[in-house]
Amino acid sequence: MIPSRNSTQLKWLAVLGVALIVMVVPHPAAVPPLGWQLLAVFAATMVGLIVQPLPGGAMVFLGVCVLAVTGIVPMGVALAGYSESVVWLVLAAFFISRAMIKTGLGRRLALLFVKQLGRTTLGVGYALSLTDMVLAMIIPSNTARSGGVIFPIGKSICEAYDSRPGETARRMGSYLMMQIYQCDVIVCAMFLTGQASNALIASFAKSSAGVELSYTKWLVAGIAPGLVAFALMPLLLFRIHPPEIKSTPAAREIATAELDRIGPMTRAEKIMLAVFALVLTLWLTKAFHTIDYSAVAMLGVACLLISNVLTFDDLLNERSAWDVFLWYGGLVQLAKLLNENGVTKWFASVAAGAVGGWPWWAALIILVLIYLYAHYGFASITAHVTAMYVPFLAVCIALGAPPLLTVLVLAHASNLGAALTHYGTTPAPIFFGAGYVSQKEWWRVGFLASAMTLVIFGTIGPLWWKLLGWW
Repeated sequence: MIPSRNSTQLKWLAVLGVALIVMVVPHPAAVPPLGWQLLAVFAATMVGLIVQPLPGGAMVFLGVCVLAVTGIVPMGVALAGYSESVVWLVLAAFFISRAMIKTGLGRRLALLFVKQLGRTTLGVGYALSLTDMVLAMIIPSNTARSGGVIFPIGKSICEAYDSRPGETARRMGSYLMMQIYQCDVIVCAMFLTGQASNALIASFAKSSAGVELSYTKWLVAGIAPGLVAFALMPLLLFRIHPPEIKSTPAAREIATAELDRIGPMTRAEKIMLAVFALVLTLWLTKAFHTIDYSAVAMLGVACLLISNVLTFDDLLNERSAWDVFLWYGGLVQLAKLLNENGVTKWFASVAAGAVGGWPWWAALIILVLIYLYAHYGFASITAHVTAMYVPFLAVCIALGAPPLLTVLVLAHASNLGAALTHYGTTPAPIFFGAGYVSQKEWWRVGFLASAMTLVIFGTIGPLWWKLLGWW
């Protein structure tokens, strides 16, 4: 639906109003005038990302333009975020995800899992979510994974059992849609490439806390709590929102028939599988070579181009990749400039005073709860992370919380909050929009799912990291 003119005008009024309010408020002594000007642009950009008078990428582009045109910072400084390696890592990984879908390898993998595990509705759910987990090892687009590869297969299985929106939704569809989505949220938290904003989190952690979240470190950190939560989530949903159909022998028959139809692996699929293995191996063995993570991803894209699995037109037509590239580079630089000009440190000192005298662990628990459930107010993980991650990280560390522990807890909470609503992250509208689940039920299940994952990541996670000697 096209937004009304009045609605768009109100959104622009909110964006400009926030910038004006920040500019007219006298800046604190601890923040230089440049820092306060940067805060005005940042605040307006964040409001723009939330209310979206223009798409998110366009709002960040406008923010970068304002920095350069007004002379708040030189042009080269305004654009410096686009030279960050993490921005190119995400861009290249999106191109690889396009190849995964184009070749059909992702779909084949999902069908193989369903063929092996699809005897029951529970098994179908695990099979599709395991596909998501495997693909998340190098594909940062959870929309491409769950929405592009997994959703169509899950929906076709539901329809095969005559489970459609409306009276027959509870037969299978409502359970399966929520289970795939909630497991995707967990998968997002388990890998640096789980979803696009994780690379942004890693950049913030390094610039604000001096903590480097490499691909391997994030993987090791998330593997223990992630696997426990991943194993328990389908069981929790099976109890609180059970499907009427429990046995699904036809699912395996559908998968087998489809695999027979598509035949043996094509040349393109074999090349894609080899590139997948190459990129993953080089990322996991970073300690033994000097190739940057971004360079590895770019090498993968180069192999796909040379082998003609991807064409240059494929890269140019990958709109989501260029959209992410545009807002990623801008947000990375905005956050960096705020940190360099004292805004983050000032916020941390003010906020820390509100919980002064508390033990750091108690303050950390309360702040993480506030941070996670604030996601009710955000329509994307990116907006949430950009607005709140660095300030909350700074506050917790100022109160004495161990930096690596704080970085990891907030990183995982950034993803787990997406469980709450039908707009929590980009695949959510796809699964909710299928029409199998009411908003009230989605929110009820989302809250219970978030509570379970928060407990698991908040207990098993720190214990696991303590065992590893990380804090």
